[in-house]
Amino acid sequence: MNVMNLVLYFGMPLLVTAILTYVLIPFFHKKQFGQYIREEGPKAHLKKQGTPTMGGIAIVVGIAVAIILYAILTYVNRSCCTGPYLHTDAIAIVLTMLAFGVIGFIDDYNKIAKKENLGLTAKQKLILQALFSIGLAVYMMMTDREELFIPFLKVSVSFGVLYIPFVMFVEIAMSNAVNLTDGLDGLASGVTAIVGITFAVIGIREGNEILMVSGLSVAGALLGFLLFNHYPAKIFMGDTGSMALGGVLSGIAVVTGKEFLLPMAGLIYVLEALSVIIQVLYFRKTGGKRFFRMAPLHHHFELGGMKEYNVVVMFCAVTAVLGVITYFATV
Repeated sequence: MNVMNLVLYFGMPLLVTAILTYVLIPFFHKKQFGQYIREEGPKAHLKKQGTPTMGGIAIVVGIAVAIILYAILTYVNRSCCTGPYLHTDAIAIVLTMLAFGVIGFIDDYNKIAKKENLGLTAKQKLILQALFSIGLAVYMMMTDREELFIPFLKVSVSFGVLYIPFVMFVEIAMSNAVNLTDGLDGLASGVTAIVGITFAVIGIREGNEILMVSGLSVAGALLGFLLFNHYPAKIFMGDTGSMALGGVLSGIAVVTGKEFLLPMAGLIYVLEALSVIIQVLYFRKTGGKRFFRMAPLHHHFELGGMKEYNVVVMFCAVTAVLGVITYFATV
């Protein structure tokens, strides 16, 4: 794949997302689709009350357009030489992203547009996430690709009957972990853009086109969104964006057999989720004491005196280092 294609699959989602986000900001202001800020959160965040949310719609469109374009061009190019060819992996990734994005959108819409504070219940979300995850796992089994790449050891192993529950765990854990990470201006979008670049670079080295294109599409779309989501944010991605990003990242990993690269490149997501689990368990065990100042982890640093912007920069820098480590783990 030449340089022009790399620019295309990075630049197109960036441009599409940036333009659509620019259009959505005044539209959401007019519709009063503003973020509700919990009073028990950091007091400095109360000023963000009313900031437009559901900007994840623009991210999803940007990523989808780029990956679908890749599937179309692949179909045209290969069909001319070898007969009809449908890039089902690209379609599977997009469908997974859309499915998880819909969960987030329903939640956002109920809470913001319909003014229902609860949105979807945890049980409803879990059921939907499980169903969509099973769908992706079944697709992989139908195409006889159930092997997972093990970093550092550089071997692939089959999970056999455990493959479906494993994919369910990856999809559900990642979508919820990214959702928890989306708590500071530019945090989830910045960290995920770097993870996308990591995937793309690994894809370029391996000659894995779908890994490369998907990674570039994610990174490009998020950098386009960051033009408006950096501190102080003019728009938030909402559950629509964070759930979709968790879905697309895990979808890319599952389709390419790179599931074990996710907790390496995306260690920040893991730490954010673990901080919430630890906080809840410790709170119950000690009768009300807290292990962290506040969870998720980014709030712990905020309440420790770090400025929001500095926390985001620190988490992104850590992710960049993790990206380099993840790259060399596959060499």
